[in-house]
Amino acid sequence: MKFCPKCASALEVRKTDDRERLACPDAECGYIYYDNPTPVVAAIVQHGDDVILVRNHGWPETWYGLVTGFLERDETPEEGVLREVKEELDLDASVESFVGVYTFAMRNELIVAYHVAAEGEITLGDELADFKRVPVDKLKPWGFGTGEAVRDWLANR
Repeated sequence: MKFCPKCASALEVRKTDDRERLACPDAECGYIYYDNPTPVVAAIVQHGDDVILVRNHGWPETWYGLVTGFLERDETPEEGVLREVKEELDLDASVESFVGVYTFAMRNELIVAYHVAAEGEITLGDELADFKRVPVDKLKPWGFGTGEAVRDWLANR
């Protein structure tokens, strides 16, 4: 963000609440850009004895991760994670447990992760290029983003 959305002045870096933030230099305007993280839900989708990992369009062919999506206005995280599983895999699911909350600084996101049990036949949604089944005993966490949720879920099983 370079310009104030209220008055169109060029934003400047200013110390606010012990942090450097972009702020409008116009004292009458007073706009401050807080750059808060975006809430994202993530699902460890258990389908039978497997966990379903997905690959989004545009990801390298070897990258697979959890079903994720942005939380919508007026939606609980539990509703959001079940909606994402339905949209991306066309599976009916139920929340089995809350896994944790994780920061993903690279994308300025706050990830709220759940373990869900899903039933039905998988049909990929428009956002996905592929999916793969991984037996729970073969699932390995990765070192960033939703991989931390996988690590914690595996450790607490």
